[in-house]
Amino acid sequence: MDKATFEAEADRLLEGAATGGIKLRLLGALAFAKRCPRHAHLQETLKRAYTDIDFAAYGRDADAVRAFLAAKGYVDDAEVYVASEGSRLVAEHPTTGLHLDVFFDKLEFCHTVPWKGRLGIHPETIPLAEMLLQKMQIVEINEKDLIDTIMLLLEHPLTDDDEGVNVRLVADVCAKDWGWWRTLTMNLDKVAGMARHYDQLPAQETERVAAQVDALLARIEAQSKSTRWKLRAKIGDRKKWYRDVGELIPTAGEG
Repeated sequence: MDKATFEAEADRLLEGAATGGIKLRLLGALAFAKRCPRHAHLQETLKRAYTDIDFAAYGRDADAVRAFLAAKGYVDDAEVYVASEGSRLVAEHPTTGLHLDVFFDKLEFCHTVPWKGRLGIHPETIPLAEMLLQKMQIVEINEKDLIDTIMLLLEHPLTDDDEGVNVRLVADVCAKDWGWWRTLTMNLDKVAGMARHYDQLPAQETERVAAQVDALLARIEAQSKSTRWKLRAKIGDRKKWYRDVGELIPTAGEG
């Protein structure tokens, strides 16, 4: 199934949900392509193919989301919904074969990315800060996730509000949770390293990624840390600071 099919279906569902008053927002690869159009070609260098459409929604709208998707021809997996305690909906269209994941209130894999009260910021995707956090929470991060992050840092400025990537929010997350800090800063170093060795990036873009990463790290380090953070920092890597994705039900599919 080609990328255009996924993109058209995502747009159809976004429009239908908006008409019905449901806050449904994209996350994953489709969100990055939509919010980073000038650099979406970087996904093509990996011959990136979409495998599903990932959405964020509010838990209070779960019944409305299920009814909306059923009206659009999707059949959801009731076992997954129950096993996840209502935090995740998996659905498939029996005619087209398109697969959907809907995450309610938060994305919970290696670390938790909540979006309570945040889905009204952009009409089509989760906010840029949460898009960054979605990628940076992956402990065993891979090339596609690094590329998506590079796209984001090239396309959008770092800001103290949601007009760009909200660094105040990111720094606050890291200041409260040492584990989040450990994974995110580790992954930002990997983003900078990949940008330096990525032949498809011209020198000026490599420099921009490096500058954005440096600015993010500086802001994170400058943020006052909680007592809990300082106590956990003393333990460091001697104790695991993240969840194993394989422990979660159902198995995670990072887009």
